Amino acid sequence: MSKTTDTNKSLYGLSPQEIASLIPHAKAFRGQQIFDWVQKGIESFDQMVNIPKNLKDVLEFEGWGLFSSSILEEQIDEDGTAKLAIRLHDGKVLECVLLTDDKGRKTACISSQVGCAMGCTFCRTGTMGLIRNLKTAEIVEQFHLLQNRFGNISHIVYMGMGEPLANFKAVQASIEILHNPRGVNMGLRKITISTCGIADGIRKLAVEGPHVKLAISLVASDNELRSSVMPINNAYPLEELKSAVKDYQEQTGRRVTFEYVLLGGVNDSRRDANRLSDYIRHMNAIVNIIPWNPGAELDFKAPSGEDVRKFTEYLTQNGVLVTRRYRRGRGVNGACGQLATKNK
Repeated sequence: MSKTTDTNKSLYGLSPQEIASLIPHAKAFRGQQIFDWVQKGIESFDQMVNIPKNLKDVLEFEGWGLFSSSILEEQIDEDGTAKLAIRLHDGKVLECVLLTDDKGRKTACISSQVGCAMGCTFCRTGTMGLIRNLKTAEIVEQFHLLQNRFGNISHIVYMGMGEPLANFKAVQASIEILHNPRGVNMGLRKITISTCGIADGIRKLAVEGPHVKLAISLVASDNELRSSVMPINNAYPLEELKSAVKDYQEQTGRRVTFEYVLLGGVNDSRRDANRLSDYIRHMNAIVNIIPWNPGAELDFKAPSGEDVRKFTEYLTQNGVLVTRRYRRGRGVNGACGQLATKNK
């Protein structure tokens, strides 16, 4: 388990330049050295063997520490999925997940907020409401807590609790830190941001970067149905969302993934498949089919295996590129849409 500081001033959220600025009269390379150590996932200043004690004393005197969060609870599903409940410095709790595929590759599914304000009716996190945004350090620390516990991680997805584009600056800064070649050095093509469809945020990401992979939770391809299950559609209807996605693709040249949570008897008909096919036509896109994962607070039903097969077949017949999200982590409520914590 990690050691936690009593402060929210965590070095995990700082760039080398920002760290250097904390130490008066220190040479600039010291900021880089300290950053290198921090991004190894260390838990104590004593592990920084090439940093003079007086510099470490300055940081501690000013209230700077390492991990500001710690593992509160760990659950391991029989399929190998691991879910961590993380206690933050103020006592708030979030969840993050470690997914392992059939080839042994590990993906960190990390959160950007405690709770979520988007109110998607098929997602347990939405029942919490928004408690607060995460700070940059709190996002980066999730990665290191997972990696320290379970070994090297090859991919990151911002698909945990919260809407990443509603906490844009902290998410952007966390990616810059995790992408830094002197740190984790995670390639941008191995990082995915999943959004419910904040068109302004998608355009901002296109202009400001970083140009990571983009996944969009679509769920329905007609405005009436989508608005009924995803309130964000009232602010950014499908036409506006498509325009933002095209802007993103023109700027980045990246294929976009449309995540389609299949809700039994709601959005899984042949007509729904045809509408979806029409919506993404002439876009460089792939559809990821995600069978809905149950939550006690949610009033939907999971599609049958046959329903999933037929819907996938309809899309394929229409020339749509399709992948299917296989259910991992359901045994620990760690699958897509199942993350939720109790925060007082």
